[in-house]
Amino acid sequence: MGDENNPKKPHVLIFPYPAQGHINPILQFAKRLLFKGVKAALVTTVFLSNSSFSDPSSTSIDIHTISDGFDQGGYEQAGSSDAYLPTFWSVGPNSLAALIKKLGETGHPVDALVYDGFLPWALDVAKQFGIPSAVFFTQSCAVNSVYYHVSKGLLQLPLPVPHVSLPGLPPLQVSELPSFVARYGSYPAWFDVVVNQFSNIDGADWVFFNIFYDLEKEVVNWMSRFWNVMTVGPTIPSMYLDKRIENDKDYGMNLFKPNVDACMSWLGGKPKDSVLYVSFGSLASLGIEQTTELACALKSSNVYFLWVVRETEMAKLPYNFIEETSEKGLVVAWCPQLEVLSNEAIGCFLTHCGFNSTLEALSLGVPMLAMPQWTDQPTNAKHVEDVWRIGIRAHPNVKGVVRRETIERCIKELLTEVGEKGKEIRKNSIKWKSLAKKGIDEGGNSDKNIDEFIAKLL
Repeated sequence: MGDENNPKKPHVLIFPYPAQGHINPILQFAKRLLFKGVKAALVTTVFLSNSSFSDPSSTSIDIHTISDGFDQGGYEQAGSSDAYLPTFWSVGPNSLAALIKKLGETGHPVDALVYDGFLPWALDVAKQFGIPSAVFFTQSCAVNSVYYHVSKGLLQLPLPVPHVSLPGLPPLQVSELPSFVARYGSYPAWFDVVVNQFSNIDGADWVFFNIFYDLEKEVVNWMSRFWNVMTVGPTIPSMYLDKRIENDKDYGMNLFKPNVDACMSWLGGKPKDSVLYVSFGSLASLGIEQTTELACALKSSNVYFLWVVRETEMAKLPYNFIEETSEKGLVVAWCPQLEVLSNEAIGCFLTHCGFNSTLEALSLGVPMLAMPQWTDQPTNAKHVEDVWRIGIRAHPNVKGVVRRETIERCIKELLTEVGEKGKEIRKNSIKWKSLAKKGIDEGGNSDKNIDEFIAKLL
């Protein structure tokens, strides 16, 4: 813990891309800095600051706003990434520069900027002011290594071969690469964002990853040949890991309102390891056919299930599904995921394998049934099954749909008729849970890296 009597508290601006999956881990990192005696302040957009923070005062982290060009409605106001991203990239740099200038003029000069890898122009702004900077990657080292190879022209697209071998990574089939690479041309605006993360990275003083060293040490070692790489994760609320930060039970930012009481009281009476928790996160959207296949699998598996179906997705459920499965299942629009995953009734997590969800399940020791949809998720799912061995993938057919029989078979293997593979997965899940806690706890690799970063600012 930092010395409270030390008159010099470094002032660090933390600047995530304005989406829940980016803000949550970077905000948790800010809480770690605060715990260690740093004055940490979050930079977010005007729209998000007015709409999404459950109780910013509870974290003692100052919140500063800049414009993304859509102050009234954010991304939704823009209507598409093709409209949002160029506008934010054009308006954001001047708005960030004005904020840093104002803070300096009002007696709060900035000592360092930690910026999201999605926002490389923030590094250019920091350089204008001579401020040291750290890029923070919210996705895995493996995924970012793929994007780096594309950015340097070391992976030619479209890929001419069915699999690729990259330093520090397992051999990857094309289907196991991030979708922006595997399906080249599918989302050009986002492809540019993930590849341009490396346009000026050589100018960053530190390169932070939201992992602990043991999770991806081979690729971390490889990347450390180029940059000052530091693992600083997993950045999930402290009460679920080392418990050193008092009352740090949630992220403090919700785009959706979770139905806490309904979820937790329903889980309350269920036997240990008996419930399948199903969620595809805040962005992934299943087609009607895939939703039907999943619903039928849940129904015929006859297991307890808690399924998060966002309001915008509810109409895709089969007719009367909720009523017909009410004895075994609960369908909610959103839930407090960390509370749910840490509940002993949860025996398995059917997940899209977004990196935050993957890290949360890994850190809490919950086996995963992986149904990746897009972006980094196929690569995360590959690691869940074949590298960390803490889950299995439900593979889609040639039409890209995972059939109900496949889902049922996986549920059996992980939850109802646990065989040798299922037992090994449970054992590995406990091992990784322990390593995650060790990494961020006092004296752990991530903890030491954070201390080293702070020491450079004093």
